[in-house]
Parts: sequence; structure tokens; C-alpha cells
Amino acid sequence: MASPVSAKLKRINRQTTMTGPLLALTIGVIGPVFLSTTAGILLLIFGKTSISLLFGILVVCFTSAASGGAILAVVLIGRRARIARLQADLLANVSHELRTPLAAVRMYAESLLSGMLKDDPVRTEESLQAILQQAEWLDAMIDRVLTWRRAARDRDILEMKTGSIRPALEEAVARFTRMTPSGETGLSVEIGTTASVRHDPRAIGEIVLNLLVNAYKYTGPGKRIGLSAADEDGSVAIAVRDNGVGIPPAALKKIFDPYYRVETGLRAKAPGAGLGLAIVRHLVKLHGGKILVESEPGRGSLFTIRLPVVRPKGPSA
Repeated sequence: MASPVSAKLKRINRQTTMTGPLLALTIGVIGPVFLSTTAGILLLIFGKTSISLLFGILVVCFTSAASGGAILAVVLIGRRARIARLQADLLANVSHELRTPLAAVRMYAESLLSGMLKDDPVRTEESLQAILQQAEWLDAMIDRVLTWRRAARDRDILEMKTGSIRPALEEAVARFTRMTPSGETGLSVEIGTTASVRHDPRAIGEIVLNLLVNAYKYTGPGKRIGLSAADEDGSVAIAVRDNGVGIPPAALKKIFDPYYRVETGLRAKAPGAGLGLAIVRHLVKLHGGKILVESEPGRGSLFTIRLPVVRPKGPSA
């Protein structure tokens, strides 16, 4: 029996295949419209009676309206086909990304259930830790998809509070640590901010976690990732640096677009839907902040987020 995801992909593919016939129909309208417009213009130029002139005006008006309809149809067809392709890519990427941790969870759970590790407490603990790590990955993926769904529908309502963002950053680091194997990543953390920021702790945590996960995915062996936060010139600067593959200059303007993924040698080993950085930009904008990126192929990347500080109110007059 076909899975819901497979059925959805087939339906989207059928929608995409309708583009050809619809486009052919639109072209079939444009041809007659062009001929009619030509005839109307000729009547206006060479017509000698009022009836000829009136008929020419009516023909031109009608064909102009038909042309506008044909152009609108082409635009709508292209938009529909593009959305269908993006939906298919999103479903395929998300299903592939979910399958990896699920397979790992199943493997470790089957090993534990088989009893083959009952006399090996060390490997039993390693298996349990691996299951917890993969569960954290699944949780983060689901959060990412749900956040993007809310953002796409303009329903992302933040619960703002004023205070230090340190707790949100520390929670993001703790969550990232639970997601990655111990000792695999050289993670350095320097949180020196004390300023008050109007923010949603959940959203700030998601911003930082997405940047850390992105750095992790696109960094090969010998991973070194740094997170810092400091008060600078009326804002809090959050920086995430890595020693990964870097980003080509031509891609720097596209990396925050939904579904876009940089072509690198690690892409096949770094499954994803291309939503992480789009979510980061969306949430940063909701906080009235800015995001900057510096990168060079082969030398890693530096993402810096600046959030405005809440100025203390002076004494009233």
C-alpha cells in the first residue's frame, strides 16, 4: 500500500505534468488574439466609415483584454508549476531527512530488544545515548518544518519578553550537544552578553540551533564550531563560526531563500530541506534584527546576528 507521502508526491507530479497542455492552450489563445489585434488596428487606420472605426475599436479592446488574460494565465501556470515542484522537493527532502534518524533508532532499538547487549552495559548505554541523539534530531526537524509552516502562513506569533538572551543561547547549546556525538565537534562557547533584548526565547533558541546545525552539517572531519554573544554598539551580536566548506560568492545572496541548498561536496552527506537559513532570517526580522554572513570556499563561514538592545527609560520629567 502506498504511503501518504508517496501519494502526495504522485498528486503533485500530476499537477506539474498539466503545465504542458495548459501552456499549449495559452499559446493557442495568443495566436488568434494577435491576428485579431492586427485586424482591428488596420480597421482603425484604413476604415473610412464610423462603423468601421467603431468595429476596430471594439476589436482592439476585446483583443487587449484577451491578451491580458492570456498573460495572466501564463503567469499563474508558471507559479503553480513552481509551487508544485517546490512542494515535491520539500516532501522528498523532509522524508529523506527523517528516514536517516528513524533508521538509526530502529537499529539500536532492535539490538537492545534482541538481548545481544544484555551482558554489555557499555554498549547498552551507547545504544541508548544514540537513540536519544536521533530523537533530538527528529524533534529539531519537526520544529523546523512547523516553524516554516507558520511563517509561510504569517501565523508565527512570538511570545516576547524583555531580558537577557543568555538562557535561550545556553538551552540551544545544550540541545545541540545532545544531538551530536560526544567528542566529534570542537565546540567553543563565549556568552558575554548582559544587555536586555525584547525577544521570544523559543525563537532565539531556534535561530541559534539552526545556525549550529548548519555549521555541523557543512563541516567535514575535525569540526570546529564557535558560538559567541557580546554587547556591541547598542545591539547584541550573536556569532556562529565554523571551519567548514564555505560558501561560493555567487551563492551568498541565495542562501536565505527557501529550499535553496549550496552545491558542495558534503551536500549528499548533509540531508536537509533548505529551510534552516530561511527560518533564521524570518525570525531575525521578527525581532527587528539583522543577519550578516562572511564566507570563503574552503575556509569556513561566519554568521552574525545583531539584535537591538532595549534602552532603559530615563527618569520622567
